Amino acid sequence: MKRQWKSLILAFNWVLLSLGASVLVVLTQSPQITLATDRAVIIKTPKEKKPTESTDNKKPEISTEEATEETTDNKKPESEKAESEKPTPEEIARQKKLIQGDKLYQAGKIAEAEKVYREAKDSFTNTSEFKPPKTAINNPAELPPAAKVYWREGQAGILSNLRTKTLVPLKFLVEKYPEFIPGNIKYAQSLKKYGQEEKALQVLERATSLYPNQPELVKARVDALSEEKKWMQASLAARQFAMLNPENPQAPEFTQLADEKLKKYTSYIRRETRGNAIANIITGVVGYATTGSLLGPFSALDSTMLLMKGEKGVGRSVAKQAKKRMELIEDKEVNAYINEIGQKLAKIAGRDEFEYEFFVIPENSLNAFALPGGKIFIHTGAIAKTKSEAEIAGLIGHELAHVVLSHGFQLVTSGNLVANVTQYIPYAGGTVGRILTFDYSRDMERQADRLGTRLLTAGGYAADGLRNLTLTMKKQQKNAPPAWLSTHPGGAERVSYLEELITTNGYNRYAYEGVAKHQQIKDKVKQIMKEREEKKEQDEDDKKDKKQEEQKKPREDKK
Repeated sequence: MKRQWKSLILAFNWVLLSLGASVLVVLTQSPQITLATDRAVIIKTPKEKKPTESTDNKKPEISTEEATEETTDNKKPESEKAESEKPTPEEIARQKKLIQGDKLYQAGKIAEAEKVYREAKDSFTNTSEFKPPKTAINNPAELPPAAKVYWREGQAGILSNLRTKTLVPLKFLVEKYPEFIPGNIKYAQSLKKYGQEEKALQVLERATSLYPNQPELVKARVDALSEEKKWMQASLAARQFAMLNPENPQAPEFTQLADEKLKKYTSYIRRETRGNAIANIITGVVGYATTGSLLGPFSALDSTMLLMKGEKGVGRSVAKQAKKRMELIEDKEVNAYINEIGQKLAKIAGRDEFEYEFFVIPENSLNAFALPGGKIFIHTGAIAKTKSEAEIAGLIGHELAHVVLSHGFQLVTSGNLVANVTQYIPYAGGTVGRILTFDYSRDMERQADRLGTRLLTAGGYAADGLRNLTLTMKKQQKNAPPAWLSTHPGGAERVSYLEELITTNGYNRYAYEGVAKHQQIKDKVKQIMKEREEKKEQDEDDKKDKKQEEQKKPREDKK
């Protein structure tokens, strides 16, 4: 009984200490939000090699890596693996064509390059039913007779303030004539008026995906997202328009709008972080009172200090820990190649307040992951198993999209409290945490695919780089779980979705591939990994020999 009272008194003292520390941290945090004008281009590599650890089990919880495990191919003998990786004559001929197209593209002979790319690439197999969108219509006078009837009846319903007479004709109008921009805007406004906010956002999302160059439509979506306090999506929608339409006279206005929404989002996140920080301390104290372990309170206080640093600070702190636990590739040419691609796409993405850093880690799986604040880690397997610069750029673009959309930081701020609570529930921690973020994470992946493909296109790469990468991953996922079980969309489902995205938006898949340069880096990475494996085997043999010598020595001494 005395021990319980002692624990409660200690817990109460810890509450006072923790709350005091939390208040001190809050007061010392500057509420000022600034957007950096200059971005540091940094490639950091360790001066001393760290012991290699398994990154599969030790990656941060906020990792956004693809759920691709080592396949049965990795268990094959080296001779069989080399034979299976050997390109077919058809693949070799295709690569030569793409290299020819790249040379023409770089020489400014775009039309000739496109012709060669078309000869080298197969048509999408899953998009026969998809057709390019019709030309946008903004003037009701240009509508066909049937569409004019729907528009007139919808307008009459709005004037009469009648729900059914408003929504039904506008619904038919948007479904049958999505090219009519005012119809989409008016239908979304009417849905919101009658309490269907999510459906209104879906209407505007579909319309802007079909017609991303229509400023009034994009503005309507930005406003609708802002009204729902989805500041980051609103900022991104505005920035995408400015980014993809730099010649449009309204582009500067959309850039300013994007910055305004971003500031509102960062202010919102700061408020949420402070609330979660206090909650984390309380759950840590509860853990101490129920288990008698100080691990909970100290972990909670550590989480509090981390969260109060903000998005960039979280990324910097977690990346620092990640780099201590993972070996990094130090080759300057490989790092420069990845950094050049990454910085090019990061500049397009528009969130200049981050310091973007790109690291290469010696892992054979086709994978990558992103941390908040612009820290991105690429596996050597991703370089070795992709076929062009466009494909690796697709992977980097996808991870950059997670950063730009603050997906990792959203998971930290929303999931940190869950993690602190569930660590005291036996057998439940990891499972509960994943279930609570399951649906949201799948939505994040779709968002990252969409933005990643747009970044790829805006960067001058072939728009199907991410799609081709996904196709490669699909072939490797022999033992992958069903699509519904993973936080990432499944292989076949994802390939089909990306093909539809490219087709419906008219993205150019007959642009720069970058085959020759990528092959050069790819060969170098394979050589680095081969030498690393040989050294690892040699070290293991040396250890065995040393152990045998040590075992042999006592026997000789006895003699």
